[in-house]
Amino acid sequence: MFKKKRNLIALGILVLLTVGTITASWWLPVSPSKMDSAQRLLAPSGKYWFGTDHFGRDIFGQTVVASRISLLVGLSVALISTVLGTITGLIAGYYKKADFLIMRIIDGMLAFPSLLLALALVAALGGSVTNIIIALSFSFFPVMTRIVRSAVLQINSIQYIEAAKTSGVSDPVILTRYVLPNVLSPIIVQGTFIFAKAILAEAALSFLGVGVEPSTPTWGNMLQESQIYISIAPWFSIFPGISIVITVLALNILGDGLRDAFDPHTKGMGKRKKRWTNKQIEAA
Repeated sequence: MFKKKRNLIALGILVLLTVGTITASWWLPVSPSKMDSAQRLLAPSGKYWFGTDHFGRDIFGQTVVASRISLLVGLSVALISTVLGTITGLIAGYYKKADFLIMRIIDGMLAFPSLLLALALVAALGGSVTNIIIALSFSFFPVMTRIVRSAVLQINSIQYIEAAKTSGVSDPVILTRYVLPNVLSPIIVQGTFIFAKAILAEAALSFLGVGVEPSTPTWGNMLQESQIYISIAPWFSIFPGISIVITVLALNILGDGLRDAFDPHTKGMGKRKKRWTNKQIEAA
């Protein structure tokens, strides 16, 4: 996986972003919460690397601090969705009687766009980090359920699973010891994609005004506040937008790399292609 430069670059970006976010209070040159009306909407400079906002706050510091909420929401939603989706997917794929009921519920949830469903839940629960995590987890776990169920249905027909059943091994043992390890690959890959989608969804909800409280710096809140000043201070919206694009792109690239690493068919494609090319060269 890490033989490809793009995967290493994506991982490096995510590590740098995480470390920089955690240690931001130690190295930021200007306090992101400091307001100065005399320094409103200043262009990027040596003191203010990304310029200042409408309150005179440093946009660079705000962007770094805002990444904490985005990463927290993305990681929490990915973990919760993965756990819920894995449990329901294992049950649906292994027990035929439960499959129909679970999948009809999942199909009903998938009938609504995930962002629309999250928007309705946040509007009902209220805008806070906890409620956004709950709403997005509820919106994204059905996709994980379908993926896990599909993988379990394929594994159920393998001989050693049938042998374990006939030997009297309990269902929980079969699911945790034999089935789950064989479906970890798609779970991990889908988890990275949910991470990226959750960051985008949180930014969209905050931009629409139903996400995290406006007083809390997030990339979505920064974009929402900057839309009024986009013609006179474009840097106010450019840098939070670029941060979202880079983070989501890095997560998607990492997810593609994990998928290629776990997929045996993809692993062999490069070798087969190389052997075929060598045969062509010898024939020529």
